[in-house]
Amino acid sequence: MNPSARPFEHDGIAFGCDYNPEQWTPDVWDEDIALMSEAGVDLVAVNIFGWSHIEPRPGQYDFAALDDIIGRLHAAGIRVNLGTGTASPPAWLSRAHPEMLPMAEDGTRRYPGGRQAFCPSSPVYREAALRLVSAVVARYGDHPAVALWHVSNELGCHNALCHCDASAAAFRRWLQDRYVTIDALNRAWGTAFWSQTYGDWCEIGTPRATLSSRNPGQMLDFHRFSSDELLSSYRAEAEVIRRGSAAPITTNFMVTAHIENLDYWSWAADMDIVANDHYLDHRLEDPRAELAFAADLSRGLGGGAPWILMEHSTGAVNWQPLNKAKAPGEILRNSLTHVARGADGVCFFQWRASVQGSERFHSAMLPHAGTDSNVWREVVELGGIVDRIGEIAGSRVVAEAALIFSWESWWATQDDSRPSKALGYLDQVHAAYGAFHSLGITVDIVAPGADLSAYKLVVVPGLHLVRERDAVLITDWIAAGGTALVTFYSGTVDEDDRVWTGGYAGPFREALGIHIEEFAPVGPETALPLTSGATGRLWSERSHVTTAVAEASFTDGPSAGHPAITRNAWGAGSAWYLATLLAAPDYRALVVRLADEAGVRPAANVRGADDAFEIVRRRGTDASYLFVVNHGSAPLHIDADGTELVTGAPVCGTAEVPGGAVRIIREEAAA
Repeated sequence: MNPSARPFEHDGIAFGCDYNPEQWTPDVWDEDIALMSEAGVDLVAVNIFGWSHIEPRPGQYDFAALDDIIGRLHAAGIRVNLGTGTASPPAWLSRAHPEMLPMAEDGTRRYPGGRQAFCPSSPVYREAALRLVSAVVARYGDHPAVALWHVSNELGCHNALCHCDASAAAFRRWLQDRYVTIDALNRAWGTAFWSQTYGDWCEIGTPRATLSSRNPGQMLDFHRFSSDELLSSYRAEAEVIRRGSAAPITTNFMVTAHIENLDYWSWAADMDIVANDHYLDHRLEDPRAELAFAADLSRGLGGGAPWILMEHSTGAVNWQPLNKAKAPGEILRNSLTHVARGADGVCFFQWRASVQGSERFHSAMLPHAGTDSNVWREVVELGGIVDRIGEIAGSRVVAEAALIFSWESWWATQDDSRPSKALGYLDQVHAAYGAFHSLGITVDIVAPGADLSAYKLVVVPGLHLVRERDAVLITDWIAAGGTALVTFYSGTVDEDDRVWTGGYAGPFREALGIHIEEFAPVGPETALPLTSGATGRLWSERSHVTTAVAEASFTDGPSAGHPAITRNAWGAGSAWYLATLLAAPDYRALVVRLADEAGVRPAANVRGADDAFEIVRRRGTDASYLFVVNHGSAPLHIDADGTELVTGAPVCGTAEVPGGAVRIIREEAAA
């Protein structure tokens, strides 16, 4: 995080929501605010999609309704998370300037009627957006209700990759800044292949759809450019705010399983506090583990500092193929899992369920059924608990293990031409993280090149793209006594997407003590048995050990007889390598071995539990806080001493956590 960041000052853990009063008549507002107070809501986001309401015609501003609702919230003691309103331009702007609409990779325009109908590189959009922000800041910059500024909304969710002429021109400027000369660009992109060599900058466009696979270097740089272009838009709005307000500024990230558009490592330093939106994704094999991963990654983006869960849901969303309702008690368990993993704010989309529009079947704190509903009762219960655990705010999560995660590797791994389209980057990341999660071992998520000195154990899953300096940092850390697991397809290409030659694993090869000659992926239906009794899938490799020891080998498949799991002594440490995607129980068993070797343990001893639990410790100045979330139906027991904050009961030696419950134990002597 930026050391000069403005602090988000809040009394305890924030409990809040998105509120869209423009969808309701003013007589509903007073009822809403009274119910917010009943539920314990103390932070409300408004004006997120307010552009057409506060600027109904070009240059004509009407703040009467926004003045009114902010005033009512302030009078009720509810603080405001104020949006700049720029997330979706009004109809009059796109009608006057259709050239600002985004263009898909097939060269067709995308039109208004949804949201984010603008090109991030459009000078028309940028100019109009900054005029709006200037007007909003001039109006509310010193308003006592404003606790936080919310720039746009979920930037890049729909329009990150625009292929219009304005984007192409901006892309060329970005490339000139990056490479300086056209010859340097040609070398970086390997344009000698397929007669793609460029002689002038004007010949370069965005990587629109082609008849064959596209240039991987161009695709990778276009992702980088697109992330930077939206960051530039954020910075422009934030600069206007900083000139007119002293309140902190953020935007809501989308650290989630299916949105890869922005490299948030490059964004994080611009946030006064990291904020994230997260929704359970039931398209995944283990949505609960992905929730924990997203929370840990959000914390990692802030360098371990507390962050805000800006949006999550009380129940079903509306955009998955099957939108599942949450089970009884799941709102509490999901929300407090985020708090356990570092969130100092828990907010929902949205307050009152919409009756019109695309999100009318998206759940809300106040559902269509009203207050006579289980959702409402659980919301009120959660608000009471959040209020009682306010002392936790400001404490930090304790972790002895780390996982290295890279958006650049995600982009590069999803290339048009790759060894297997059955395997994605997140398959590797989630499999590795899931093994730690099932054991109750807390993991910090860190960027390539991060300082690893605080950790005993590091996992490097599928780090396909790696800079030499970042790989050296990892191997030097191992040599100094660390234990690391590097998994297949790591170290394959450099920052220009150029293959490291001399055997795969590139700059990790010597530390791993292996020589990988050939990838041998298999289809999803093929099992790969190992000599250890474990089973792999999707991937194998033809390799041999140089200085490593083969802990297990493939017994069948295209790499039969070749090593599948190896361990190499490197300096004072151990470098493990995994050449396949292990079945979940086998991955768990491998992580048990790694954790034992590294001396890494769960936050506390849990008895009577299966995989369906979370255990995380947050440490403050005067006490530490042990979170135990029991997702199962049977009770579990945990060794602890202190005071349990949910029930207020003392804990002497052992605490029972009933099935479906959450317990938070204040450990008086900081553990």
